[in-house]
Amino acid sequence: MKLFPDLSTFIIIGPIAIKWYAVLILTGAFTAYLISLRNIKKMGYPGELVDDFFFGALLSGVVGSRIWYVLFFDLGYFIDNPLQIFATWQGGLAIQGGLVAGVIFAAWFTHRHKLNFFRFADAIVPNILIAQAIGRWGNFLNQEAYGNIVNESYYKYFPSFIKNTMYIESAYRVPTFLYESVLNVLGFLIIVIALKRFSKPKRGDLAYAYLMWYGITRFWVEGMRTDSLMFMGLRMAQVTSVVFVLIGMVGMLGLFRKLFKGKKPVILFDLDGTLLDTEKAIIATYKQLISEKRADYEFTKEDELSVLGPTLKEMMPKLIPGEDPDLLIERYREINNDLHATHVVPVEGAKELITELKKQGYQLGIVSSKLTETVQLGLSLFDMQDDFKVIVGYGDVSKHKPDPEGIFKACQLLGRGHDDVLYVGDSDTDILAAQNAAVYSVGLILNQDRKDSLVKSAPNVTINSLSELLDVLKEDISWTKSTT
Repeated sequence: MKLFPDLSTFIIIGPIAIKWYAVLILTGAFTAYLISLRNIKKMGYPGELVDDFFFGALLSGVVGSRIWYVLFFDLGYFIDNPLQIFATWQGGLAIQGGLVAGVIFAAWFTHRHKLNFFRFADAIVPNILIAQAIGRWGNFLNQEAYGNIVNESYYKYFPSFIKNTMYIESAYRVPTFLYESVLNVLGFLIIVIALKRFSKPKRGDLAYAYLMWYGITRFWVEGMRTDSLMFMGLRMAQVTSVVFVLIGMVGMLGLFRKLFKGKKPVILFDLDGTLLDTEKAIIATYKQLISEKRADYEFTKEDELSVLGPTLKEMMPKLIPGEDPDLLIERYREINNDLHATHVVPVEGAKELITELKKQGYQLGIVSSKLTETVQLGLSLFDMQDDFKVIVGYGDVSKHKPDPEGIFKACQLLGRGHDDVLYVGDSDTDILAAQNAAVYSVGLILNQDRKDSLVKSAPNVTINSLSELLDVLKEDISWTKSTT
């Protein structure tokens, strides 16, 4: 085994030589992966999805980069020497081809997994600049991708290791790799920090910014290189860069958003306190149950507030310790079902809102901590049982609010991703569930006693009546937690 046997080789193990070029390409890809993983997890997606995407994107990117290089470097040479097509460790990957292949793969992947292509692109594409910045140092160690001959004085303020390595074929060369690497890092910082954090980008804008920044950077750098891939007398990298810039500009102006206008967002509702006023029924049920099990216990106003929102499994051990929770829950449901007809009414404006939303073509669903049959019982009292395409109740998930599983389950049953979803609820538990799913949260304030806890949970917007939801839907935003 030999470590660093020459400038371009990282290690030799027996007959196998691992080049710095490969090491740095993979290091760049892994760095971009880690940044993207963090972004996509914030969007409510599992890490496994990122793994699947990056494996396919990396493979398609390498294949696309190599095909592009083979086509425009010297196609005749590779036809005569077909095995050399696979010798990627010797260099010869054209990033433009990798980007085109990556976009094609991403379009297929996002369609298959019902993801929003532009939202996914914003989370991943700017990070490619970091991968490119690191990968360019592989060109440096391969002593390739350089510019014209310059005097030694050109390197007066450069580190000696760059100066010495840029002495190629008996002359000093312009370190175009370094200029592109530095500009890529600068572009990443501008897009991710300045554009993302200090402006209000629309969905897709970060990806378009990448195309413009990298297009301009590569056009300038390519003009200094002496090994450009040519086509009909033109530098292919510059031609592609112009296309990138034009696509980025048109995208930033919003044309693609108009051409590829997405579906209306999914609207999911909590039930208790949001669509149906079940507060009286819940409190009356707990009072009757406690009177049966703890006749000496005084059910206070504080207790009344505490039972609105949490699941029965959470509340039973707190209010009636020492009893079998499952038996208590069974008895609770018997009492509660009996009280529905006399204690449950629709929230003001609920029926009218649902009718209007259906008329406008929205897909509607309910995610509740109640059993599905109990939800259906409450809705049937007011002829609303057929208004919702999906109902996810307590028994349909293994984890309950504030876990986002119920929201994800509803989207899955609707055949939609969760990139454009509103969840409307009246408790902090509802809002936390929406935030954990990274969807847009609407806090309905009807109970002033619970207002502070609801506001503290920081929903995207609060409303004081259901009718206000129609005004919220007129906003020109993306229906996610970040609204981008």
